[in-house]
Amino acid sequence: MKTKTIFDIGIGSLHLRVPSTVYPHEDALRNATVPEVDVHIPKRASTSNSLLAALPPKEYRQLSGDLEQVALNYGEVLYEPGKQIKQVYFPNDSIVSLLTLVDRHQALEVGLVGREGMVGVPLALEISVSPVRALVQGTGTAMRMKAAAFLKAFRQSHALRRELHHYTYSLMAQITQTAACNRFHVVEARLARWLLMTHDRMRANTFQLTQEFLSQMLGVRRVGVTKAARALRNLGLISYSRGNITILDRNGLEAACCTCYEIVKDMHEAA
Repeated sequence: MKTKTIFDIGIGSLHLRVPSTVYPHEDALRNATVPEVDVHIPKRASTSNSLLAALPPKEYRQLSGDLEQVALNYGEVLYEPGKQIKQVYFPNDSIVSLLTLVDRHQALEVGLVGREGMVGVPLALEISVSPVRALVQGTGTAMRMKAAAFLKAFRQSHALRRELHHYTYSLMAQITQTAACNRFHVVEARLARWLLMTHDRMRANTFQLTQEFLSQMLGVRRVGVTKAARALRNLGLISYSRGNITILDRNGLEAACCTCYEIVKDMHEAA
């Protein structure tokens, strides 16, 4: 009996390693045991990002070779206004704030990106420069992709273009509604809305947030943040101490926030 070298058989994403054996006699063939088979079926890499998860498995696999999971830390700056976008990020359990700068030092949040979307949307519009500062608000992980690889995939994948077009619409809706909210609604209602949006994306009840950070997010002085947080705490909706906010009553927060929260949520679900 002679045994040939083991060879591979590839069927799509299924690969078999089968010993190729030559049996010289019919009796030997009849009495032979079933050869051992090593089966390798590559699995789709798991992702908590809903935009990536919405892609068909084949198109996601084509992207996966260029995706790298990275840790994003609270306070980390991913982009600055006017600077080139070198990577895009698909958050898993992290959150990134989009800030517009006024007089080069004052910042105001205009958008929030979490597991539902992508940081670096201008690249989907063939624009390689960021108009905002992208600042990590919630520590966690994200799938990172180099700009050149993203543009290639975006131009080739109809499904990726479709998902990003829908997400871009919902992000635009969020930005425009946030602008109106910052102008017309009181700080307590805006803080409640912002906490609900953060809770939706992080799926955690406790957030690491300083007064300075919140003042940037809401565009008010620290004393205004303190007053708004105290009002929500006195209602039993949150607890706040040493840079951490814990949501105690989500239903109460929904009742205390402005209508902007539901408007933005409905637009995202309709996209």
